[in-house]
Amino acid sequence: MATEKTTSDQLRSLFKSLVCIIALIYIIRTFIFGPYIVQGASMNPTLENGERLFVNKLSYAIHDLQRGDIIIVDGNGEAKHYVKRVVGLPGEEIEMKDDELYINDKKVKEPYLERNLQAARYLQMQLTGDFGPIKVPSDSIFVMGDNRLYSKDSRNGLGNVNINDVVGKAEFVFYPIQNVRNVY
Repeated sequence: MATEKTTSDQLRSLFKSLVCIIALIYIIRTFIFGPYIVQGASMNPTLENGERLFVNKLSYAIHDLQRGDIIIVDGNGEAKHYVKRVVGLPGEEIEMKDDELYINDKKVKEPYLERNLQAARYLQMQLTGDFGPIKVPSDSIFVMGDNRLYSKDSRNGLGNVNINDVVGKAEFVFYPIQNVRNVY
């Protein structure tokens, strides 16, 4: 014989469901995917100020960091995070000469910089000042923003980024709606 649930049983069931939903959201945001807001111009035009990203926090538990990945870096005790592009991997030697990237003395193409390079050439200036060679420690990576003239990165303030300070890989822009896209 079926009995009707009392109001208190229904409330208890609803409360348990809400607790499970909140716990699930917390686990997903903390360990799997998290939203981040792009602040500043350091990644223009790839990412614009105010865009919101979803970051895959499990990505590097599955595979290694790759040159060209756009990542979120923990601000080393600061209450901020940085969005940057991986340029140099552990143990590599990085050098910039005349807006050309060299890794271990071999020229590396950076197709994501083409618009910024064209603008710099038009203005008759360098996009990335010459530096290096710099040896990346075995536990670190070298990062730069795509808008190199306006980027705090491994060259000028962040230094080499410890691999443990990488929060995750930027996967896609979800806001504003008209800009929804995968991030490369």
